[in-house]
Amino acid sequence: MPARPELIRPDDAAIAAAMSRTLTALALVILALGDGEHALNLVAERTDDTFVRGQADLSTGTDPVRLTVLDETDYAALRTLMVFALEGSTVRSAVLVATTAAEPHPRACAWTVRGGWLHPMDTAELQQALTPCPGGPAVRREAYRAPALPQITDTEEETRHG
Repeated sequence: MPARPELIRPDDAAIAAAMSRTLTALALVILALGDGEHALNLVAERTDDTFVRGQADLSTGTDPVRLTVLDETDYAALRTLMVFALEGSTVRSAVLVATTAAEPHPRACAWTVRGGWLHPMDTAELQQALTPCPGGPAVRREAYRAPALPQITDTEEETRHG
C-alpha cells in the first residue's frame, strides 16, 4: 500500500492572508444566516487523502446585536480548518454546511471552497447529502441555496488593516 502524500506547510504570508479571508468569510456567513441557532460544519479532504471535520454551534441576534459561541474550542478548531481550506495548498476540497434551527424542520445551506473563497453549493447536491442514511436518525432538513458572499481580496484586506 503506498504511503500517503506528505503535507507541506504553507508559508506564513499565505496563512495570514487565508486567516484574514476566514475572518471575513465567517462574519459574512453569520450575517447571511441572521437571527437564530446555527450549527456550522466544515468537512475537508486534505491532500494526504484524509478527511477532517470541524463543527461549531452559534446563537445570533440583532436586537440587541449578539453572537454567542457555545464552545470556544470547537469554534477555534472550525476557524483553523477553514484557514487551511481557504489557503488551499493542503486541502483538496471542502464544504461548509450551516444548519439553522427552524420550525417545522431545520433549514440548511452550504458553500464549497473554490479559489480561496466560499461559493454557494448546488441545492440538489446539498439535499442529496442531507438525506438520512437508511436505518440512521431521520432528521429532515430543508435545503436552500446559500447566499453568495461578496469576496474581499487580500489586497483590499491589507488596505483596510494596514
